[in-house]
Amino acid sequence: MEWARRLGRRGVADAAVAVILALFIRYTIDDPPGPSSSWPAWSAWPVAVVVSFPVAVRRRWPRAMLAFACATGTLATVAGAAVAGAIWASFVPTALVLYLMATTASVAWSVAGLAGCLTAAVTAVLIFYDQVFPGLTPAAAPSELPPAWPIEIGVIGVLLVTGWVVGAVVRWKRDTTARLVRHLAEAAVADERRRIARELHDVIGHSMSLIAVKATVANHVADARPQEMRAALAVIEQTSRSTLTEIHRVLDLLRSDGDPQQAQPLVPGMADLPELATHARSAGVEVDLIVREEAAPPPAVAVSVYRIVQQALTNVITHAGPTRCSVTVDLDGREAAIEVVDDGPRHGRPPRRPGPGGHGLIGMRERAKTYGGTFSAGSRPEGGFRVAARLPYDPNSTVT
Repeated sequence: MEWARRLGRRGVADAAVAVILALFIRYTIDDPPGPSSSWPAWSAWPVAVVVSFPVAVRRRWPRAMLAFACATGTLATVAGAAVAGAIWASFVPTALVLYLMATTASVAWSVAGLAGCLTAAVTAVLIFYDQVFPGLTPAAAPSELPPAWPIEIGVIGVLLVTGWVVGAVVRWKRDTTARLVRHLAEAAVADERRRIARELHDVIGHSMSLIAVKATVANHVADARPQEMRAALAVIEQTSRSTLTEIHRVLDLLRSDGDPQQAQPLVPGMADLPELATHARSAGVEVDLIVREEAAPPPAVAVSVYRIVQQALTNVITHAGPTRCSVTVDLDGREAAIEVVDDGPRHGRPPRRPGPGGHGLIGMRERAKTYGGTFSAGSRPEGGFRVAARLPYDPNSTVT
């Protein structure tokens, strides 16, 4: 329904709770444990509705609704609309709104709200038992627990303090979780950048070695064979330009000089993509792999393409498999375009997709960012998930 869509799930839940509270408060007024209210019987409905109303819209205006809920509970008590032995029922909506205040507002605001509501409730109960209660008609059947102001104040105090404490704990847990998520995301970014730097180390090291060799050759044949010297200098020029490009890309990624040296594994590339597809097929994912390669990309680009496809297929296997998946890699000599699309889990099983801050998505996004490219990932309207990345590169940066 349109009204339910506008309110949202939480709004509908709050409205339902408000209706239940209105019925409960109306019941306590109509059948009290102590003397009945001096108000006419028909007034129980409007009183219950007004007192419970703040719960229905507490998420829109939490501070205003806390003041409104406390004021209506206090006025209902002082005016005699509430009943002896069940005055606390009029402050249940105040406790629920106070819980929301404690989860959303600052500690200073929520503590001030708690103090104000406690003061108003205690004052209202004392006025009720001093001025209203003596004039009420005694109940036909005496209650097992006679109405008394200390009990009323104690119950109301427990309600309000409990609502505030639970809300404060929920807020603390949310803040702690948010800080932990940020910390994990920052750690994942740092780890991924260090891994990228280690992978590029081989490319840059090879380039510098080639420059050193060619420079040595040029120095020895400068007089005897000038043509060979010019060829060596051309190689040095091309290699140094491409190496400088790679150095600029990774310069900001290097965080410390104290990383221990580790044996580097063989660097994967474009030729290893079919093996990735084979592994995914063995895990139950039907992979259609299409690679269009007009020109071989630089080794660093090939590594990044491989890693993005690898992580995307890993996500498909983990969160959607078994399913059908298409992997398309286009390299036109200036840009690497990657797209991994799956059809979603079969048999109607809901997907177990990672959130926007998943570590695998962070790693792929950082790889695209390293090359000044773009990255996107999200669910498709027709079902399934899509990962797309574009990595622009210099076609002259191929290291020979």
